[in-house]
Amino acid sequence: MNCCLKPTDEVLLDLKTTKDGLTQKEAEKRLLENGKNKLAEAKKDSALKRFFSQMKDPMIIILLVAAAVSAITDIVEAGKAVLPTDSLIILFVVIVNAVLGVVQESKAEKAIEALQEMSAATTKVLRGGKTETVKSEDLVPGDIILLDAGDAVPADCRIIECMSMKIEEAALTGESVPVSKIVDALMQNTEKEIPLGDRKNMAYMGSTVAYGRGKAVVVSTGMNTEMGKIASAISLTREGKTPLEIKLSELSKVLTKLVLAVCAFIFAYDIIAKFFLASPKPEFIDVALNSFITAIALAVAAIPEGLVAVMTIVLAIGVTNMSKKNAIIRKMTAVETLGCTQIICSDKTGTLTQNVMTVVDRYGEDGKFLASAMALCTNAEVDEDGKSTGEPDEVALINYANKLGIQKEKLLASNPRVGEIPFDSGRKMMSTVHKDENGFVQYTKGAPDEILKKCAFVRVGKEVLPLTEEKKAEILRANTEMGNRALRVFAAGYKTYEKEPTDYSPEKLENEMIFIGLVGMIDPVRPEVKAAIEECREAGITPVMITGDHINTAKAIARELKILSDDTEAMSGADIDKLSDEEFKEVVQKIRVYARVQPEHKTRIVNAWRSLGFVTAMTGDGVNDAPSIKSADIGIGMGITGTDVTKNVADMVLADDNFATIVSAVGEGRRIYDNIRKAIQFLLGSNLSEVLSIFFSSVMNFTILKAPHLLFINLVTDCFPALALGLEKEESGIMKRKPRPKNEGIFSGGLGFDCFYQGVLVTLLTVASFYIGEFLETGHLVFRNIADSSEGMTMAFFTMSMCEIFHSFNMRSQRKSSVAMLFKKHHNKALYLAMAASLLLTTAVVEIDFLSNLFGFAKLDAKAYAISLFLAFLIVPIVELVKAVQRAVERRKEK
Repeated sequence: MNCCLKPTDEVLLDLKTTKDGLTQKEAEKRLLENGKNKLAEAKKDSALKRFFSQMKDPMIIILLVAAAVSAITDIVEAGKAVLPTDSLIILFVVIVNAVLGVVQESKAEKAIEALQEMSAATTKVLRGGKTETVKSEDLVPGDIILLDAGDAVPADCRIIECMSMKIEEAALTGESVPVSKIVDALMQNTEKEIPLGDRKNMAYMGSTVAYGRGKAVVVSTGMNTEMGKIASAISLTREGKTPLEIKLSELSKVLTKLVLAVCAFIFAYDIIAKFFLASPKPEFIDVALNSFITAIALAVAAIPEGLVAVMTIVLAIGVTNMSKKNAIIRKMTAVETLGCTQIICSDKTGTLTQNVMTVVDRYGEDGKFLASAMALCTNAEVDEDGKSTGEPDEVALINYANKLGIQKEKLLASNPRVGEIPFDSGRKMMSTVHKDENGFVQYTKGAPDEILKKCAFVRVGKEVLPLTEEKKAEILRANTEMGNRALRVFAAGYKTYEKEPTDYSPEKLENEMIFIGLVGMIDPVRPEVKAAIEECREAGITPVMITGDHINTAKAIARELKILSDDTEAMSGADIDKLSDEEFKEVVQKIRVYARVQPEHKTRIVNAWRSLGFVTAMTGDGVNDAPSIKSADIGIGMGITGTDVTKNVADMVLADDNFATIVSAVGEGRRIYDNIRKAIQFLLGSNLSEVLSIFFSSVMNFTILKAPHLLFINLVTDCFPALALGLEKEESGIMKRKPRPKNEGIFSGGLGFDCFYQGVLVTLLTVASFYIGEFLETGHLVFRNIADSSEGMTMAFFTMSMCEIFHSFNMRSQRKSSVAMLFKKHHNKALYLAMAASLLLTTAVVEIDFLSNLFGFAKLDAKAYAISLFLAFLIVPIVELVKAVQRAVERRKEK
């Protein structure tokens, strides 16, 4: 069906629909027949494929090599086929790790899908004559949709009503200039099909309404659209790795290289010390195999197997929590960047204020005529229940007219609209043309200063008089007086015609108008925003207010919110235009309020802050805000008032359009980053202690722990507490510290030193436990060349495991006392459960015969158990003492 060649009535007839749209029942039936209005997605990898992809990790390959070598060694040593216990344990751990990886990947994917569902595109549609908002994927052929500036076109449509509508079709046609749309059927002059870019009465999926508004009937959905023909299978865009993930990936590569180097060194050292320097010389094959096993154990010890999994889960949980607080993260990088935010540039209307406008004052002698003009020059509508719907300012104007007994629907019945010039931020006004009993009349409303420029006359009572300079000054004084009271002021003018205008350009119509009057409306400040602004200041974040309102209105609101302390901190868009980029950079740090701004001013503001090295967040809702949102470090779209264009380029979308939600998200971003650092410190410190223990025992020529023991600690003892650390609540004062630098390294703030000394501490306690175990088993103490000591190995294992469990308690805060947090009732129940689970599992491995034999452990009596536990517990008071010293040093530095 070539819809562009047919009149609208014929198209509606072909689609078996009307201008009132489909009934709900018919829409549901067609949805079942046609399927969802979305493009086909690439097939997801099967669970089996995902499982094997986990095996590609270099660290896993090292573990598999370790299992194979361990099996060969067992067979060589036994001289016959035996059950390779250590190899089976390593394989079991590798398989469990791979399964957990698949499960975690699936959970993360589901979390992202849930977020996508929350931020799913919606469309205004007529169903049974009523305007409804439905998910774009639920549209069907025959649906009548309403399109406004900023909307993404959700399906292929035939335009049936058009009010100066222009559509950006670059994604389909490559045409960079928005295309003006029409309603009339096209003429086909040749047998060739009309090119896509010339179908001016059509709107296609993937394009965006740049200007004006209109109605259209859906003709094709999903894979039947032009977009669907271009891409037979399009998968969901995967976000690139976050900066932290990149840093961890780089760390993993460095660790792998370091592991291989250290393993090579230990292998060579063992060969030299235990073969070439030994007397008498043992069998070379025995020395080589034992040395290789030691090197493999060291490799296992150095690899933080759970680090990536913990990182993924902590981020996924954090993002889900943020969505519950109305901050929907669209790009994972935003989570990290939020914690660095130094500047928040926020729109005033709806973000700092409630976006519930009410007319409270007017200027002009004929109040009823003023209210009628304002009501007619709006696109807001009144539903069957008598409720006004549309832009808040326009709803306020209709409600004001209603209070005076003037109903818009009755006005339109006697004054039907025949044309309009839509509002745009450049002109700061809109105009509608209506037929009345005397001919035609044009009503224009907008910013008072802009309307006055276009007026030559003024209505005084029932008379029309020339607009003198004195009268203009009087009007401007009234405007200023309203603005000083934080009122948003609109002006109205009109113009009459004998015949309907043929040229609906602003240049032709919006001049020589008759000024009617002013109305002042107020949008109350959100009550929670004052506290959020104060929290910003305490957190070292500078709030900046940006508005299209008059500068006096902006100043009044900013003073109430304590954003503005002096009038010199306010600037208008016109003032920005007078400054070069270099001049603007010199003053931008002094300005807290911008009024009468254009979208391009917002981009300049963002770029000026960023050029000075500040991490900047910017909010936006209109289609023209997209460039400034893209330019910001964190672009924030509005979930309620925002257009599809701004939401699509935003890093984060506010479901409630509330400034306080931004501040809450910053706090959550800081908490997530803090917790990831805690998990990194905990896991790397643990791995360092294992490496040092293996290295020391190798040099001293005894076996302290084997590869399966280390794997158990890494993947069982460590993983559960590390995950629980990711759920730690924010520390007190998290929003009272300055934002961290954007390029701050993982090991900044003393984290590298903490990892090192804590790793050394655990090593000393573990080695001490081994020697005590050896003494309890043999009755004498030998420091070098020790034959396998099962009790020493068991005590070392138990002490190291318990050390990690107790140490996870220390990691609740890098500097604050974890013990003090208990008394302040700052608890992490997930961590307590993880610690208990790890304790039970570790005890089970040591005490249950089957598991104990499998790992080659000895049974520990009460005395050995108590000593191991005591040594492990020492990690808590020692780290608490070091923290106290570090806090004292930091306090001294601050002085």
